[in-house]
Amino acid sequence: MAFSKIVILFYLSLSPFNAFSASFTPADNYLINCGSTANVSFFSTRLFIGDDVRPGSGFLSSDRSVSLSDMNPDPGSLVLYRTARVFRGGSSSVYKLGVAKNGTHFVRLHFSPFQARNFDLRSAKFRVLVNGFPVLNGFSAKSVVVKEFVLKINDPFMEISFISMEPSGFGFVNAIEVFSAPKDYIIDQGTKFVSANFVQEFWNVSSRVLETVHRINVGGLKLTPFNDTLWRSWLVDEDYLLLKSAAKRVATSHSPNYQTGGATREIAPDNVYMTAQEMNRDNNSELQARFNVSWGFPVGIKGVPHLVRLHFCDIVSPSLNQLYFNVFINDYLAYKDVDLSTLTFHVLASPVYIDFVAESDRSGMMKISVGPSDLSNPARSNAILNGVEIMRVLNPGGSRAATRKKNIVWVVVGSVFGGLVFLSLVFLFVLCICGRSNKKEHKSKRSESTGWISYSRTSGGTGNGYDALRISFAEIQSATNNFERSLVIGMGGFGMVYRAVLSDNTKVAVKRGVPGSRQGLPEFHTEITVLSKIRHRHLVSLVGFCEEQSEMILVYEYMEKGPLKSHLYGSTTNPPLSWKQRLEICIGAARGLHYLHTGFAQGIIHRDIKSTNILLDDNYVAKVADFGLSRSGPCLDETHVSTGVKGSFGYLDPEYFRRQQLTDKSDVYSFGVVLFEVLCARPAVHPLLAREQVNLAEWAMQWQKKGMLDQIVDPNLAGQIDPNSLKKFGETAEKCCADYGVDRSTMGDVLWNLEHVLQLQGSESEGEPREGSRNIAGLELAPWDPSSGSNTERDNADGSSDISSSQVFSQLMTKEGR
Repeated sequence: MAFSKIVILFYLSLSPFNAFSASFTPADNYLINCGSTANVSFFSTRLFIGDDVRPGSGFLSSDRSVSLSDMNPDPGSLVLYRTARVFRGGSSSVYKLGVAKNGTHFVRLHFSPFQARNFDLRSAKFRVLVNGFPVLNGFSAKSVVVKEFVLKINDPFMEISFISMEPSGFGFVNAIEVFSAPKDYIIDQGTKFVSANFVQEFWNVSSRVLETVHRINVGGLKLTPFNDTLWRSWLVDEDYLLLKSAAKRVATSHSPNYQTGGATREIAPDNVYMTAQEMNRDNNSELQARFNVSWGFPVGIKGVPHLVRLHFCDIVSPSLNQLYFNVFINDYLAYKDVDLSTLTFHVLASPVYIDFVAESDRSGMMKISVGPSDLSNPARSNAILNGVEIMRVLNPGGSRAATRKKNIVWVVVGSVFGGLVFLSLVFLFVLCICGRSNKKEHKSKRSESTGWISYSRTSGGTGNGYDALRISFAEIQSATNNFERSLVIGMGGFGMVYRAVLSDNTKVAVKRGVPGSRQGLPEFHTEITVLSKIRHRHLVSLVGFCEEQSEMILVYEYMEKGPLKSHLYGSTTNPPLSWKQRLEICIGAARGLHYLHTGFAQGIIHRDIKSTNILLDDNYVAKVADFGLSRSGPCLDETHVSTGVKGSFGYLDPEYFRRQQLTDKSDVYSFGVVLFEVLCARPAVHPLLAREQVNLAEWAMQWQKKGMLDQIVDPNLAGQIDPNSLKKFGETAEKCCADYGVDRSTMGDVLWNLEHVLQLQGSESEGEPREGSRNIAGLELAPWDPSSGSNTERDNADGSSDISSSQVFSQLMTKEGR
């Protein structure tokens, strides 16, 4: 620990000279020494101009204010804080500053109360408005305070007003900073709102008015404006650590590897990214190494949304893909399986930041935690944090400081419009009353139109929608023998999975969320919503759910053979799958995904395709499972869905990660990784292998492009694969894993190609009928039925088809067929 402090002190003594080697030059830059005729240098780098040079002009819109000087200043006080501008209760004076470039701006207000000329500034209580929006309300300063705000300005002027809370009172300010923020300092996409009930996108962050509450240099020393390109102060984190022995300070003397698209020196200075806190494993045995490092930050007001910006730079790993960890905010999982290697374009020690929005807890605290991921190698489990910024969102519903007051005409128009809306609501209410008598008659039809499926096996009788799927907790307890450990068949991020038999002898799999925790609640609700709308032979069916007693339990049809992954590697009990079996499984999963993408108007994007989410029944029929991260696809007039990145490392579409724009081609990429996984029988990520082999998709694509894919095939498949079949399979997987979605196949094309692979392998000669495909290579088959995922004129009741893919291919590819 002492050595770390020495290293930190050493590089901090050098860093100020580097901090300003490429200093930021804002388009707007106002530095005002309030109540003074003199110009003052602040930290030897910035010149504050006196506002009393030309009373009634310049910065001030009028001269109805008072200039004060501290007659008995503290010898240690800054010169900037020895004068002040005082605004009496009825004063209309404001600072009016021209805006050369619209956009995000910093506003810093300096308050240092003193007593002079019948004014005791400590007694002042006032409001501060920026373009009419109150950024401070009932504010008073008893000691030196700097208030910082970040807001977007879309006007030619910025007006800052100081208004007393009492007619005979006054407001004051010692110094003002207003300057343009760097481009994309606050961005609108990718910010996650984290709460007990869900994790979702938080939009239009740049239009919010933000007040800085905490700015922390985690693991490092205090940084002054002299050390920062945006003249910010960063405090040390030691006083905020909830358990100091859990953390260990680390530092590096090497400058960060800034990358285009990642963090910059304007986002945070070098010194922030060159220090960190990591898990202190020195005092913990390997078996006890799974713990979190936590900080508690008081924010004063409970239940108020805050922007939480976390800074990361991997200065602890010897190489890439060694560090995986989770991030928690107020004990809710905010980001699972963070891998800084992928977030920073595969460059070690490259700075990156992640933005969240979360509400303060009941005690007015914001708790930040980092801890090891399940992907971590137990011997090297670790988690780090380099910096924290917490900014209170003053206008959660949108910005009112960005634009000036609207014309009164809009008030009148709004009132008229509101009246029309009210009359419309009254009219609709009357219609609802009149139509209530027909509700029962049309109930089943309405249920069908909204996509709900009725199940006869329920705990309380039959019904439609969610009620038909509810199963009592008592019944689930009985079916699992009170969640007996011997019945556990799996464990995931959501919780334990149990084998069970319901009272009607239905074999099921029961997935129980961690008791008492509401983490995973969004996924829980999404799973119910998606699976209650769909039924397909190659999608796992939802039998029911339970949310009694704060439980989150999902009940699925039982899949006898378990996940595909356990049949490829990691199991000594399952015999190796043959090449034909693997192709059959891939084709089944592709059919399920194709139905998701095309069976609805907008389609459904799975977002978490991987070998553990493809399950096999007792006949090795593949079914896609786990729809907790699923999202509706884009509307007809849209090309993508803008959303925060979610998925599993190793399977995640790199374009989706870079642009945070989700399409069905993101599922195609993940499925391409599964295809390579099926062929090579190894994990999508294997951190213990050589660096070039860690990521399966990248490694397999290199061999595929060299035309040597046969060199990495699972040894259990030796002698089984026809060379033409392997060649087509490799081309299909390569097309799926293209860098850009526009270059990838659709799932329909992937399905077609996999059927072709099976045809080349010789399945036709075996005479085994297979399911048909919709509109294969331009062949118009029978009309598509989304409810079954197949062709209506040729399907049997179980979802199988009387026409086989082999027959279709025979017609296309053989002389007899043509």
